[in-house]
Amino acid sequence: MADTLNWHEVAKTSDLAPGEVMYVEVGNDPVALINLDGEFFALHDMCTHQDASLSDGEIIGDEIECPMHGGAFEVRTGLPANFPVVVPVETFAVKTEGDAVFVAKRPA
Repeated sequence: MADTLNWHEVAKTSDLAPGEVMYVEVGNDPVALINLDGEFFALHDMCTHQDASLSDGEIIGDEIECPMHGGAFEVRTGLPANFPVVVPVETFAVKTEGDAVFVAKRPA
């Protein structure tokens, strides 16, 4: 089956060390790009609890903590991991080719 996602090159693998997060854009979507132990993940950048940028948050283990109220999301799934977060955050597909990192919005 052909890849039908609209991929956007957003970074180089060397731009983000393990345990770091950075802000990127995929089309009009703000995205938090995360390097978790050498594997890249992408979450919508806005916390679902209140409008705070997750890319300003901190990676703690396998979670990203929102900088505003300390709520957290699972990096791999976007699922809530710590109160006051109760609504999952949207995840994006990620792939690497060579040293390029690509992100695509998942189909609706």
